[in-house]
Amino acid sequence: QVTLVESAGGSVQAGGSLRLSCVVPGFTMNRACMGWFRQSPGKEREGVAVIGRDGVTMYADSVKGRFTISQDNAERILSLQMNSLKPEDTAIYYCAAGPLCWRATFFAAAYGYWGQGTQVNVSS
Repeated sequence: QVTLVESAGGSVQAGGSLRLSCVVPGFTMNRACMGWFRQSPGKEREGVAVIGRDGVTMYADSVKGRFTISQDNAERILSLQMNSLKPEDTAIYYCAAGPLCWRATFFAAAYGYWGQGTQVNVSS
């Protein structure tokens, strides 16, 4: 059983920054794809930023240049630094782990383990 524990999200004004963390105890992160997804009310879950086993990252066009995904394999922490936040970034953010995944992908079915989700609110 793999448990992903996300840090609390938060509320910020547009232009502000937040950092999300996801701890995955006992899990070898560099033997999996790791990623962040988000879901807004009335919308489908979408990929935000992911890292493949080879360390290659992939970002949604809407967050390129503003968000940065990183992982600390020793501490088993996946992070998402979010800068220049916009109201449209408001969503529940989920971290995910895909032990059977090799290359970075936004295909949600490639990720077998998910965090509980954390709310991010960005006001205008």
